[in-house]
Amino acid sequence: MQRLGVLTSGGDSSGMNAAIRAVVRKAIYHGREVMGIMRGYNGLIEGDMQPMNLGSVADIIHRGGTILHTARSELFKTPEGRAKAYANVQRFGLQGLVVIGGDGSFRGALQFNREYNIPVIGVPGTIDNDIYGTDYSIGFDTAVNTVVDAINKIRDTATSHERTFIIEVMGRDSGWIALTAGLAGGAETILIPEKPLSIDELCDKLMRGYKRGKLHSIIIVAEGAASGLEVGRQIKEKTGFDTKVTILGHLQRGGTPTAFDRNLASRLGAAAVDLLLAGESGKMVGMISGKVVATDLQQAVQKKQLIDLDMYTLADILSI
Repeated sequence: MQRLGVLTSGGDSSGMNAAIRAVVRKAIYHGREVMGIMRGYNGLIEGDMQPMNLGSVADIIHRGGTILHTARSELFKTPEGRAKAYANVQRFGLQGLVVIGGDGSFRGALQFNREYNIPVIGVPGTIDNDIYGTDYSIGFDTAVNTVVDAINKIRDTATSHERTFIIEVMGRDSGWIALTAGLAGGAETILIPEKPLSIDELCDKLMRGYKRGKLHSIIIVAEGAASGLEVGRQIKEKTGFDTKVTILGHLQRGGTPTAFDRNLASRLGAAAVDLLLAGESGKMVGMISGKVVATDLQQAVQKKQLIDLDMYTLADILSI
């Protein structure tokens, strides 16, 4: 295998650039060539790719986002789209692909591998941290730290004005960001898709705190659990508390990656190259208990990393 391709697909996450850097430099170290594919699978379909050298990835380890850009490709989900992508794989002489992204990106990689026997290795890059086969996905730690920083700032205002604040965070299907940031930020209540909590239960908890002298609260809401605006409206209606809502939105995706995410991305990107050069395919590299491991892509797309409900219980206990 002499020439590899690397792409980033789906939602961006801080640390993707560090992973790209590791792929490029590890491959060059072993005397291989790397093509950077632009805008995910769209770049494969359109033949939008360019050779990468050591200088191509200089001074990017600290940058959020992805220098290769990213997109979701509906066309790649079709046989026609994948046929065009394969034609460009042949045209550019690609003999293996490193796909950095989440489960949707991995489904595409697995399908492409099965149809055209192109060796593929997945690298988990998603702030949701819901990928099976790794304790952490690239970008999750940075996103959590962004939310915790917001909690710290909002708590100052909540304390000063004796208000209840709702902070809505990303997590359509997964509560990992809400739970991890909520525990670290000392939130009074955390709402996640995996652990439904009625508005009455939430208001009862707020009232109990108020009766013992608690004059402000921080409530973290994962977007998949409820609308922060609706939760705030109902709290104000049922309790009369002055309630404000902050929706962090895409603020959580960007920013300088943490040291943890840079190290994770560097190790996983390099490991992806090692697997391809060893003749492996249809695998995802991940980190479990501090060790780099490989998991079948089929498992990675079929399963989800489940939320740690013991952690949720602990957060509830400590918020009393």
